[in-house]
Amino acid sequence: MPRFIALCCLTFALIFASVSCTPGNYASGGGDIIIASKDFTEQDILGELLAQQVEAKTELKVDRRPRLGGSFVCHQAITSGKIDAYIEYTGTAFTGILKQKPIADAQEVLRKLQQAYAEQFKLAVMPSLGFENTFAMIIRGEDAQRYNLQTLSQAAQYTPQWRGGFGYEFLEREDGFPGLAKTYNLQFSRPPQIMDLGLIYRALIQKQVDLIAGNSTDGQIARLGLVVLKDDKHYFPPYEAAPIVREATLEKYPKLRDAIAQLAGKISASEMQHMNYLVEGELRDVKDVVREFMQSKGLL
Repeated sequence: MPRFIALCCLTFALIFASVSCTPGNYASGGGDIIIASKDFTEQDILGELLAQQVEAKTELKVDRRPRLGGSFVCHQAITSGKIDAYIEYTGTAFTGILKQKPIADAQEVLRKLQQAYAEQFKLAVMPSLGFENTFAMIIRGEDAQRYNLQTLSQAAQYTPQWRGGFGYEFLEREDGFPGLAKTYNLQFSRPPQIMDLGLIYRALIQKQVDLIAGNSTDGQIARLGLVVLKDDKHYFPPYEAAPIVREATLEKYPKLRDAIAQLAGKISASEMQHMNYLVEGELRDVKDVVREFMQSKGLL
């Protein structure tokens, strides 16, 4: 385990080094601003959505940086001025970046986040896009039916015979596995397996693991007949998707704030899950999926 953790740390350092080595201004790709996204499908979609909205409503050209990395990589990149904006989830920023204890009130989380990000990082936390993507503890549909499981409390009695599979970040986060295991008394037969997020659904279907941490808007949940266990003790904080933008960039380009604000409340959880499915399940091009969605909302 220590060797693996050391490898993860080295990988993180190399990723951030590659970001930090980008030339100091925004001219590297010929764009006016740089919009990044984290390293999973939903973020591919949201990053492209933000980029298309900016290009449609302003005269700015956007350099896209998809799959930049996890929350910590993106946060380091935006605070160091290497990128200008990305989409973050409020609960992730509140607990993972600010190291605050989880709270359930979504409006209070957003208020505290906006204040702290402005004071500490000179970053603007824009209004939510309209949906929440919380952690989803997922099991196979056949297991849910066999044991009549609907909640995490009900599932806890079976975890001694189960194997868990989680991403590295979930295992390390303040609002991740350690607190969840304590809240629900989750005790696995052996330490949970650290897995690449792109492989966890395949591992669950192939019965290499029995419980995974996915995202509530993942398109594969319904497609694969999986079941999300209800967080009946309300452990997870709210995870509303919200654009994070450098204040210096908003000051430099005054039209940018209004362009991004127009996205507030535009995406429901079911719409996000459907877009995720179109990309992952039907292998549609991200740019096409985003363009069609924006047209349906009258944004283009």
